[in-house]
Amino acid sequence: MKSKNIREFIQHHFRHFNAASLHNAAEGYKEHLTSSGQMLIALAGAMSTAELGLSLAEMIRQEKVHAISCTGANLEEDIFNLVAHKEYLRIPNYRDLTPEAEQELFNRSLNRVTDTCIPEKTAMRFVEKEMKKLWQQADKKGKRFFPHEFFYDLLKSETLSSFYQIDPKDSWLLAACKKNLPLFVPGWEDSTLGNVYASYCIQGTIKNHFTVRNGIEYMMALAAWYQETAKKNPIGFFQIGGGIAGDFAICVVPMLKMDLKVKKTPLWSYFCQISDSITSFGSYSGAVPNEKITWGKLGVDTPRYVIESDATIVAPLIFAYLLQE
Repeated sequence: MKSKNIREFIQHHFRHFNAASLHNAAEGYKEHLTSSGQMLIALAGAMSTAELGLSLAEMIRQEKVHAISCTGANLEEDIFNLVAHKEYLRIPNYRDLTPEAEQELFNRSLNRVTDTCIPEKTAMRFVEKEMKKLWQQADKKGKRFFPHEFFYDLLKSETLSSFYQIDPKDSWLLAACKKNLPLFVPGWEDSTLGNVYASYCIQGTIKNHFTVRNGIEYMMALAAWYQETAKKNPIGFFQIGGGIAGDFAICVVPMLKMDLKVKKTPLWSYFCQISDSITSFGSYSGAVPNEKITWGKLGVDTPRYVIESDATIVAPLIFAYLLQE
């Protein structure tokens, strides 16, 4: 077979079922950008630990991503990987682990995410030490910042640069920081460092718990970004996984239209979800895009795609398709 680039390969081979959905969604994303559209990516799951930065970072650099709504775990785990990658432990046979083997990993301070263990001491506690300094500095000065702004400040300070264990170009958060990309991190408090911050507030190490700005303020910031961006550009929604990263961000449109009565607010202009969740028992993560029409998020004519597959396979392929110029 004649050698093809990734875009040509997908165009030729991905013709049916989820493969066709992937092809159509990638082409729809491309057409959206060509029409001066901007794209918000909702990043759920453990995509940072899955090293999505290998492709997502370049998407950010090439301005094919214009905002990200992500979980607190994805925010911090990209940095954990940046500074402690060599100490991560892969366990390909994770399905065969006994409870006793899991306990042994815990005893070694290795926190497992499917086939990958994050080292607590060299990743979590190492980054915690540096974040604590920034939190306390802001706390003493009576200043308040969003979770991602503290991460951006840490990266800009280059405090961690001598500890990088991967090529910095493969960190999506570092790429986002350099672009000052708008980030929205709902439910940050359920992340590892969010837990740590809460413990500092309980102990009194942080005097003012509101030093780190919260989810309501993130929604307000998202509303401001959406309104300003929509004046010039249609905005698409590319959702990886389910849960709060997507649910939070997509609701900004009906909030603006129905609660704030900003009637001229445009709907999302493109929608794609990569998920293996199914529609059952009221599962919103598995709901088909048509349901979102009833909530005032999408329109009848909005290009809509669902790819029911593994995001660690699908997302890099779509990104490669878009980066193949």
